[in-house]
Amino acid sequence: MDEILVLLTQNWLSLTALVWFVLCFRGYMYYAKRKSYTTPCLASVMHMYRQQWMQHVMEREVRIADTSAIANLERSVSFFASTTMLILAGLMTVLGSTERAIDLVADIPFAILATRQEWELKILLLIVLFVYAFFKFTWSLRQYGFVSVMIGGAPTPEEMTSKQVKQATASRIAKMSSMAANNFNTGLRTFYFSQAVLGWFINPILFIALSTFIAFVLYRREFNSSTLRTLMMSTEPERKE
Repeated sequence: MDEILVLLTQNWLSLTALVWFVLCFRGYMYYAKRKSYTTPCLASVMHMYRQQWMQHVMEREVRIADTSAIANLERSVSFFASTTMLILAGLMTVLGSTERAIDLVADIPFAILATRQEWELKILLLIVLFVYAFFKFTWSLRQYGFVSVMIGGAPTPEEMTSKQVKQATASRIAKMSSMAANNFNTGLRTFYFSQAVLGWFINPILFIALSTFIAFVLYRREFNSSTLRTLMMSTEPERKE
């Protein structure tokens, strides 16, 4: 018990920074998901575009361009999944050469010297984050594969399917596409927040500042960016003079 109290007393700033990072990481994920239901954001607006896209797919006999677009999205997700594996391999290498890494960081101004155990804990946090991102990217990749199958099995115009069935099919495909995009987006957010952990190797205060900054950057891009405003411009009906 006394050893735990000593550990908490000596590392209270690092523990505080870690708790704040978890709050920013998980808190923003929860906030962004809940906020998207009531406030226009990139996720909600893009889902509307996917809905329109799939409605047009129902009216096309030849869907080669649509499947090609899905294949392009799959390639983007596959790139990040492959990159994550390379990063994990690099982190495992650094984990095996901790002493050299500690000496390298010690020369950085304002850096706080850390013990071997503290350094390994920080690297393990990065490994956990990138493993989480890898699972999100691979699940997104599979879901985009499901979208391709769903488009291939969708009714064609010559089948004379009812309008209700076409709308329901378009909604299902658009929802699956949005699910894939949301998982990809979660993986990207994890990449962003992993940059904050790099500040922890230098100084816990820098870790706190970077966690806050990244949460702010993500919020601004997803809920208050020029990209979002441009996307919303196309969703409003044109006014006649």
